[in-house]
Order: sequence, then structure tokens, then C-alpha cells
Amino acid sequence: MKIFVAGAHTDVGKTWFSCALIRTAIRQGLSVSAFKPVVSGLDPEDHAGSDPGRLLAALGRPGEDIATISPWRFAAPLAPPMAAALEGQTLPLAPMVEACRDALAEPVDLALVEGVGGLMSPIADDGLGLDLMMALAAPSFLVTGSYLGAISHALTALEVMRARGLPVAAVVASESGGPDHPDFIETVAAIARFAADTPVLAMARGSEDASEALAILWAKP
Repeated sequence: MKIFVAGAHTDVGKTWFSCALIRTAIRQGLSVSAFKPVVSGLDPEDHAGSDPGRLLAALGRPGEDIATISPWRFAAPLAPPMAAALEGQTLPLAPMVEACRDALAEPVDLALVEGVGGLMSPIADDGLGLDLMMALAAPSFLVTGSYLGAISHALTALEVMRARGLPVAAVVASESGGPDHPDFIETVAAIARFAADTPVLAMARGSEDASEALAILWAKP
């Protein structure tokens, strides 16, 4: 099974969900690979807390493998093409697409590619996250938060994906931290009410169980 983990916004829990999915699949005896083609805001002295570092930990692989899981890495916490430009580098979309296709072709039960930022975030000099998704055409989990505004972000991203003909496995509402955020369960219910026939899953803060998401994948024809 090939999947893409997309975001309705930045910092909504894509990597948390990806790691939960990886660990759940491994517990169920499945072979798994993960790939996050580009990452910015990376401290070269401390990979462990980064998105690729966390993916490697979920896979049970050493941190030294970071170049294989995220070949394009930049220090500035900016959109990848902006961070690349600060280091005097270009970041074309075509080689990123090819690297992701190779990752999805891994001979495993579950091959996962994780995007960067939100759906419309620039991921390359000549492409958005959406352009990468269109090139790969893999079923996607759309991850959103539960902060104020998350409902709009989730439903807008979902409509864009539908308009482009992208297969959506499910929307995953990841619980945002903070006492001032709207009620999590009510937020999930509101997204589900307007998501029509797309499943909406609730990922409580701290949960590492993604068995419902895996079940949706394996139930698809």
C-alpha cells in the first residue's frame, strides 16, 4: 500500500500521525518504509527531534540514516525553497517527484511519503505540496489540527483535493494543545458533518494508535 500524509496547515501533527501509523503497522507485523523528501528548520547537530529523526525512531532505524529518509535538508525554519535559497541552492520539483516515486516503490507492505507544511505550501522552486501530490497520485491522509480555524482549513484542503481528483483515504483531526482551543470532539464532529463520505478520524493528543487508519487502508478495494 502506498500513501501520502498531507497537511491542511503547518504544524498540525503530520509527523505525529505518520509515526503512529508506522508503529501501529509494525506492531501488526507489517513491513513499512517512510520518506520525507525535504525538511527545513533542521539543526545539523540534533537530528533526533526533527521530523525525519522521529520517523527513523518509529521505524527503529538509526539517526545516521537521515540522508536516506530526507535527502533535501535545510537549516532555516522557512518554506523549503526559501530555506534552500539562503544556502545558495535551488530546489526543483522534478527530482523530488522521482525520489518520492522510488520511495513508494519500496517492496514493503506500507510505503509512506510525508509532505511539508500545508497543501498549498511551496515545496520546491516550481511547485507546491499539491503539485507533488498530483504527480504521485497516492491515496492521502489529510491531517488537520483542532485549533480555532482548523475546520475551515480542513474542509478547504479537502475540497481542493477532491477538485483535483486526488484520492483521500481519510481526514485525521490531530488534537491541538492549549486550553483556549475549541473542544476537540466537537471540532471532529463538525469536520465530519461537512466532509460527506470521507472518513474523519480523531487522533487524541499523545495517542500512538492508528489502527483505525490502517483498517481504512486495507478495506479499500
